[in-house]
This record gives sequence, C-alpha cells and structure tokens, in this order.
Amino acid sequence: MNAPRRARFASAALVAVLATTVPSVVTADIAPPNTPRRKPVVVKDGLEEVASSAKHQWTGIAVARDGRIFVNYPRWNGPHEWSVAVLGKDGTPTPYPDAEWNAWKPGSDKGVADHFVCVQSVRVDAANHLWVLDPGAPKLAALVPGAPKLVEIDLATDQVVRTIRFDTKAAPEGSYLNDVRVDSAKQVAYLTDSGLGALLVIDLKTGTTRRLLEDHPSTKAEADVVPKVEGKELRVLLPDGTPGPVPQVHADGIALDLGNDRLYFCALTSRTLYKVKASLLADPKTTKEALAAGLEKIAHGYVCDGLEVDEAGHVYLTDLEGDAVSVMKVPGLWARLAHDARIAWPDSLAFGPDGALYVTTAQIHRTPPFAKAMPETPFRILKLAPLPW
Repeated sequence: MNAPRRARFASAALVAVLATTVPSVVTADIAPPNTPRRKPVVVKDGLEEVASSAKHQWTGIAVARDGRIFVNYPRWNGPHEWSVAVLGKDGTPTPYPDAEWNAWKPGSDKGVADHFVCVQSVRVDAANHLWVLDPGAPKLAALVPGAPKLVEIDLATDQVVRTIRFDTKAAPEGSYLNDVRVDSAKQVAYLTDSGLGALLVIDLKTGTTRRLLEDHPSTKAEADVVPKVEGKELRVLLPDGTPGPVPQVHADGIALDLGNDRLYFCALTSRTLYKVKASLLADPKTTKEALAAGLEKIAHGYVCDGLEVDEAGHVYLTDLEGDAVSVMKVPGLWARLAHDARIAWPDSLAFGPDGALYVTTAQIHRTPPFAKAMPETPFRILKLAPLPW
C-alpha cells in the first residue's frame, strides 16, 4: 500500500490504569498460534479476560443468545488463518460457519462472492442472526472485484441464508466498509464506510443500497485531530522509520438505539459523535437537506473506534487514547467504566445475553504501518460485568 493511501485509512477498525501492574495470564507454549484462551480467568476491578490470541489480530465481536462468542480476523499485516471463528467453551476457535467460507487466500481459485476475503466486523441482530461484513480490501489496499458483501447467517442452523453483494456504486474504489447494525424488525441495515466517509443504508427486503452523507463533514475525519495512544501520536511510519502523516479514518463506529429510533456514528479520527433518526435514514424520500438538518452533534472529546447502545438507551464508546470504555447515561455527560492497560486499542463492543459488555483489543497502534512489526503482547477479549443499570 502506498503511503498516501495508508495515511488516509491505515486502519478501518480504526477500536488502563496507567503504570498499573497487570496480572499475568498463563498460556501454553504448545497451543496453536490462533488459539484464544479463556482460562485462567483474570478479574481486576470488574474487568475479566475471557480470551486471548497470541498472534492473530481480531477486530469485531458478537455474542449470541446462547452465549457463543464470534470473532473476526481482518486480513491486514499479521498472520491470517481464518476470517470468522466461533469460540468453544474452552476458547478454541473454529472457522465459522465452516472451513469453506474461510478458505479464500490471495491467489487462490476460490470465488470471492461466496468466500470471506477481508472481514472487518460481525454483529448479532435481535432475530439471533449473525451478520458478517466483508469490505473486500485485503491489506487495506485495493478492492478485490466482487468481494465486498454482507453475509447473513442463521445461528439456529449455522447456515448462510443471504448474501448482499455491493457493486462499485455502493462500494467504490477507496471504500472500506467498517461496521454494521441491523434493524431486523424493519429489515434495514446501516453501515459505515471509513475509507471514503459515508453511511450505507440497505433495504433488506429489496437489497437496495444507498450511500448517504458522503459529502457531509459528519462522516469525515477532522483534519486537526491528532490521536495520542499510549502517550504517542498516531502517525504512519515512513520508510526511514520516522513518524509520518496522521491517518484520516472516516465514518467508523456505529450504534443503533432501536427503542428511540436513533443511529449514532462517528469518524475515528475525530472527537465528535453524531446521532440522527434512523427513520430519516431509512426513508428513501428524505432529501439531503432534511437529513443534514436532522443530524445532532454530541461533543465527547474522545477518539473512538467502537460504539454500542443498551436497552435503556445508554451510549457506550471505546476510548483509544485512554485505554478505556466510557458511557453516556445523561446526554452530554460521560463517565469512564473501565480503564486498564490491557484495553489496548479497544475496537468493538458487544453485549452478551446476561448483560455483560465485551470488548476486543486490536492493538492497531502497535501494528504496521504504525510500528515496524506486530506486537508481542496478545490480542484480548475483555468483559465488563453486567452493569447495575
């Protein structure tokens, strides 16, 4: 990938108690390199480590009604074995929904339409279906023609029931489809594009996809924002090893409040959260002017990757600069829930059936193109105990 492109969206996922001694996690040297571990459990200040992966980087997480944990591994700079996996009770990953869907590799003769190419996120909807978002851009570079797609899997049968493929109008060159939320009752899906900056709205009854707000500042990175992660400015390393440009990562985090008909979203390289009526987005008759007028800014000051909303309408976000997860219970008032050195680039959030909040750590700031090599510390899945509200 050339430097300008890497600077524009060097990560699409693109999402601590400082100087705190963190309990160690025992790992077996003989374990396969892609084996997450969920034992021994480490609990510190209500934060439990439920899985770790020594070498394979994950971004997205989804938790089914039966407690099964699904993760995805983007095809970026580190080793890559599978794109989507389900974790067994002992933490062992199994390719999901099967090995064949995960069999594509660069140069293989596998068709990209019915194989995962570069999965960025996973999401379980209210109907207990898993949605897998594949932007189809390995190494965050050029799109593989025909690869961008959204795959729906029925968790009752573990079978793919629908694949929505995106043409170059929905996913043009330079796009990187990042995250997805689904209103299963109204049959509408909402996606972010962190490569070019836009929201995508899909009518799941017809398969029609529309790109919205692609010319609006709400979906764009804020040029004056320079993230500082672990006290260091997030900059792409130049070939000589010196710090280069700040990545411009556009619309990234997304969350859907079904009860209040609100969609929240933000660019990663920004410090502003937006919300809008989902019904405005879903209505194809809504004009650009009406949609722009319906946007509401929520200043938060964070650099955020992942968003989530609970049943009470509380908004949660991952704080990349603070190694933390925060919540907004009262409009405009944020409180920190978890702050720990293990929360290294908190990427995605998902609630489990018991109300516990799960977060993946992607360590993006410790990987190329921001570092010379992949990190030696494991990628973790952490869980916050069910919250009192």
